[in-house]
Amino acid sequence: MYDFLTTSPWPDYELIDCGNFQKLERFGKYVLARPEPQAIWDPHLPLKEWEKADAAFARAAGSTEKGQWRLKPAMPEQWLIAYERPDGLKLKFRLGLSSFKHVGLFPEQDPNWQFIYNQTKRRRAAQPRVLNLFAYTGAATLAARAAGADVTHLDSVKQVNFWARDNMEASQLDGVRWLVEDAMKYVRREVKRGSKYQGLILDPPAYGRGPNGEKWQLEDELNELLKLSQQLLDPADHFFVVNLYSLGFSALILDNLVTEIFTGEKSVRELGEIYLHDAGQRKLPLGTFCRFAN
Repeated sequence: MYDFLTTSPWPDYELIDCGNFQKLERFGKYVLARPEPQAIWDPHLPLKEWEKADAAFARAAGSTEKGQWRLKPAMPEQWLIAYERPDGLKLKFRLGLSSFKHVGLFPEQDPNWQFIYNQTKRRRAAQPRVLNLFAYTGAATLAARAAGADVTHLDSVKQVNFWARDNMEASQLDGVRWLVEDAMKYVRREVKRGSKYQGLILDPPAYGRGPNGEKWQLEDELNELLKLSQQLLDPADHFFVVNLYSLGFSALILDNLVTEIFTGEKSVRELGEIYLHDAGQRKLPLGTFCRFAN
């Protein structure tokens, strides 16, 4: 089933406008302007509205990613926002202005956070084991933990794990297992140990480095990662989510891989794109996903 997922109304987040390779967003009471390579159309709002942003990211000369933020006087470098859903999921996130345009949260993942929360609660295991790989600042980790899971959160960047802990404490949760590890090395060991998980969450980057300089390239590693993931899933009781944000990486690639690797899976598979819509109702594509649950 091919589908398009988007964020449901959320008081502390809004995509106000997008276009001219930029997006204008509100996080809590602060409005940010930052690059977005897929927003190739014209903005909906006039320039004067964009100039009201509390912070705007400017790329450094010669760099496609690094840069610096231009802040208005009242703009803090860190702040908290709330996240609350009708199904009972309540979290808080500490946001911050990084030198890579990111703020510590990907709001378009809201549909997956709700899926993770609800599917964790539906597991037959008394305390489902959930593994979150490439886990960043932990929104998916906390969604699973809030539903009662025994969660292992793995990211190769120590500082990012500290950030995720801050989000856990702000959300009044505890008990997450934190790992600073190379994801491929860890899942290979887990397969050898015969470990099983009732939930697997994968959000791999297009490229990156492990804590000891291990190279990650999505197209080189994804096939093996999914094969290992299939071996880690509890065959009788599981959910699975994989999300990709890589320009030009079609959801059909995920469909082919999952069809060939998860051959015994009888549950309905959701597959498609994740997007955000702005006030002008333009749809900003922000990744592909595949997920299922038995």
